[in-house]
Order: sequence, then C-alpha cells, then structure tokens
Amino acid sequence: MSVSRTLETDEARELLDLVKTIRVGELDGLVTKYEAQARFPRDTFKKLGATGLLGLPYPVEYGAAEQPYSVYLQVLEELATSWLSVALGVSVHTLSCHPVATFGTAEQRERWLPDMVGGKLLGAYCLSEPQSGSDAAALITRAEKTTQGFVLNGTKAWITHGGQADFYTVMARTSEDRSRGISCFLVPSDTPGLSAATPERKMGMQASTTAAVNLDDVEVSADRLIGEEGQGFAIAMAALDSGRLGIAACAVGLAQSAFDNAVAYAKGRRQFGSPISDFQGIRFLLADMATSIEAARALYLQAARLKDDDQPFSTQAAMAKLFATDMCMKVTTDAVQVFGGSGYVEDFPAERLMREAKVLQIVEGTNQIQRHVIGSSLLR
Repeated sequence: MSVSRTLETDEARELLDLVKTIRVGELDGLVTKYEAQARFPRDTFKKLGATGLLGLPYPVEYGAAEQPYSVYLQVLEELATSWLSVALGVSVHTLSCHPVATFGTAEQRERWLPDMVGGKLLGAYCLSEPQSGSDAAALITRAEKTTQGFVLNGTKAWITHGGQADFYTVMARTSEDRSRGISCFLVPSDTPGLSAATPERKMGMQASTTAAVNLDDVEVSADRLIGEEGQGFAIAMAALDSGRLGIAACAVGLAQSAFDNAVAYAKGRRQFGSPISDFQGIRFLLADMATSIEAARALYLQAARLKDDDQPFSTQAAMAKLFATDMCMKVTTDAVQVFGGSGYVEDFPAERLMREAKVLQIVEGTNQIQRHVIGSSLLR
C-alpha cells in the first residue's frame, strides 16, 4: 500500500524521495544477506552520512540538515520499511549526538558535531547497566574527578553499536545524589581502558551489533564533560523523549513492511479456487492491520509536531512509543498468520519481521515503563 505523506516543503518531499530511492536501490538488496551473516553494515552508515541522513534534526551550521522532527521521523519510518537494523541505528546515532547538539558548548559543537552528522563518526548511547535498565537513576558507573578531567569505571549493557561505534555518549555518576549526581561524557572509542564484550546473540536484528561496554580506568579530559556536572540525568531523559519517537517511527515502518508483504502474498496465494484475499477472515485481518498502522503514524507525527513547536511532548512520546510498538508486534504476528506455514520459514520475510518487532517493545524504555510515564502524567 502506498503511504500518503503530508510534507510541507519541496525540500522535505525531495528528501523522502531520496530516502525511498536509497531504500529500494540499496537496502532491499542487502538486508537478507547481512542479517543472515550477522554482518554490521558500516559502509551503509557511511553512505547515509555522506547523503546527509545522519544529522537531519540538527543545525545546518554544523553540516546537518535542520529538518523538523516530523520529517526526520518519516525518514526513519521509510528506512525501517526495508531494514530495521539500519533505521534503528540511525535513531541511536541521532540519540548519541543529542547531548552535544543540545547541551554542548559552542566549542564542543564546532569541534565534534560536523563529523558526527557527516558520517565520519558513528555513535553509541551508554545509559543502561546490568542492574539498571528502566531505573536509569540507579546506575553505578562512576566518574572520579582528577586534576586533568575524569576517570570512568563501570559497565554499560545492551549498547547498540557496542564495539562498532567511534564515540560513546556515557552517563556516569559523579556524586551520590540519585538523579542530580549523574553527568554526561563524550568518550572516543580508542580511549585506553574502553572495550566491548562479545556481541549478544539476539532473537532478531542480527546485523545490529549489541554488546556490553566496559570502562576500566578510562581517562577523559575535562572538555569531554557535556553540560554541567550533575546534569546528566536531565540530559538523558531529554534525549530519551526524542529517542522514543524514533522507535515509534521504526515500528510503523516495520509494520508497514509486514503489511505490504501480507497483502502481496494474499493476492497471489490461492485456495479453494480463489486468492485467499477473497476470504473475509483474511480481509478483516488486513483491514485491522492497515487501520492500526495509520493510527500509529498519526500518533507519532502529532507528538513530533509538538516537539517542533517547542511544546511539552514527553507524555505524547510515551504514548506513541507504546501504541506503535504494541501495534507492530500484533501486525507482524498477523502477517505470519496470513502467510500460514510459509510465514514460519526463512524463505519469506514475515518471520524475521515478527522477531524484530519484539525488541521495539523493550528498547528506549519498556512498554510497561511507558504506561507508568503516561499514568503518572495523567494523575499529577
């Protein structure tokens, strides 16, 4: 089904056309092989950076595109329609750049942002730890102050691009205050003492490397502190609000792919002398899938418009992430049902899309946490 998009400028329309060309011309031809081989698509990220797709929401003065978030998210959705590992990777990289772009000094932005948004540097976001996932304020990685800067010690868990990234945006504890004792640091990947563990063996998204990152007496200079000392938790939460919208957009793209594949299969598969698309049971499944995808798209775009207008959007971001990822899990499961036995084998993409959908209900805050965020905002 052709996606109907509302884009307010010729520049945005041309951008989405470019992304679709890249998606169909390059990503579609790589995804099956790279996922089967658990091969990280670094060259793909370099190409996306060179095309300007790794810095879409950030200021043009640093080489970025300065597009509205509502446009950036539709780019993520378009990428996810072909390859979730790449779309989520772009979202994580954008999240990793957020502290420097939003809270960094002018000197820090001028020094690092151009290479970040231009594709020369790929980022990873280090907040979660083995004992602190949803409870981010419980992190125990420490940053001890020295005469030259800070020394970091600890372990970060579930890090997308762990071992592949060129820089790590690391949240570490600089005092015992639960939330105000956390600070944000930009750590180059070649810093002595920083290492990545063996990548996790995941249910899906094999081409997206996920690994623990170890920090053993990692020394960083004082200018690697982003924002004020103790401001890290606020920086992390601000970044996550935006990141949740990225996950919502990825979920819509993945669901759209599953739906499009299901429609094509239903038209071609014949039983009892007719295409199975003629059967009411299949038609009702497809109708529900299409409706829920449209609803999720509208929800994340509304939250993005609030962000673009500098309005509060935290609750709407949680709603979008919750609804879109739960929707994606159901749509991909129903797509497997449309395929029947064929949906359970690797010859068709339906089973891979279903496996990939599950992680979206977990990353950037589980959907149980999103419900907590939404409920708390309603009762304040």
